[in-house]
Amino acid sequence: MKKKKTETQQNCESCVWYDYNEADDMYECGVDLDEDEMLAFMTRNTKGCPYYKFYDEYKSVQRQN
Repeated sequence: MKKKKTETQQNCESCVWYDYNEADDMYECGVDLDEDEMLAFMTRNTKGCPYYKFYDEYKSVQRQN
C-alpha cells in the first residue's frame, strides 16, 4: 500500500510500517491490508492514519541488552 503525504496523516517517517522499497526506489507504507480493509482505509475521513504506530528504535535496542 503506497501512501502520499497529506495533511490528514501523521508523520509517516516515524511510523513502524514506513519502509524503503528498493525495487521502486521509494518509501512506502508496508501495512498488509485485504480488499475490505483497503476500501475502508481509502474512504475513511479521519484526521490521522488508523494504522500509524510510532517506531522507537531505542526501545528495540533495550530489548537486546
